[in-house]
Amino acid sequence: MNIGIIGSGNVGGTLGTRWAKAGHAVTFGSRDPGTPDMKQLLARAGSNAHAATLQDTAKCGDVLLLATPWPVTKEVVQGLGDLTGKVLIDATNPLLPDLSGLAVGANTSGAEQVAGWARGATVVKAFNTVGSNIMENPAFGADQPVLFFCGEDAGAKGKVKQLVDELGFEGVDAGPLTQARLIEPFALLWISLAFKAGLGREIAFQFLRR
Repeated sequence: MNIGIIGSGNVGGTLGTRWAKAGHAVTFGSRDPGTPDMKQLLARAGSNAHAATLQDTAKCGDVLLLATPWPVTKEVVQGLGDLTGKVLIDATNPLLPDLSGLAVGANTSGAEQVAGWARGATVVKAFNTVGSNIMENPAFGADQPVLFFCGEDAGAKGKVKQLVDELGFEGVDAGPLTQARLIEPFALLWISLAFKAGLGREIAFQFLRR
C-alpha cells in the first residue's frame, strides 16, 4: 500500500517505520520535511520511506494515518484539502489536557468529528488504544493483543485490518464509526491504568472467545 503518515511523532513514526520495513511505501508528512528529527526517522524507517509536506503526503497516500495531538487535529485535517478516495485511519484520542477524561460528549466521538472535517475521506478508527511502545513490539509470549477498529465502509476496514494484523495484533471489527464512542473511552482506560494506576506502559488487552 501507499501509506501517508499525518503526524510523525511517537505513534505515527512507529507505525510508519514498521509498515515501511514490511514493504509498504510510506510518506511521513511534516510542516517541515527537512528537519533533523525527520532525517533520523527516515534513516530508521529505511528505503521504503520518504518525507513530504502534509498536503503532498495526503495526495500520494491511498491510506492515511492521522496521529496528531487532538488540539491541532481539526486545523491539520481541514488543511489537507480534498481527500476523496482516501482511507483515513483516525488514531487520535480527544483527551483533556490533564488526561482526566475526553473532550467530547457521550453522543459523539473524535472519529465522527474527524469524518466531518476530512472532505471526501472514508474514516476508520484504529490504533488509539495502546501506546507506541506496544505498537513497536506487540509480543506477549503466546498471547496476541487486540486492536479494535470501526468504520462504515467494509473495503476500508479490510485494508485497516490487514495493516493491524501485519503488525502482530488481532484486529477486531467493532462495527460502525459510532462505535468510536466506546473505543475512545477504552483508550482512556489503558492510559489510566498505565499512568494513574502505576501499571506502566507495557500492558495491552486480549480478546477471548469460547
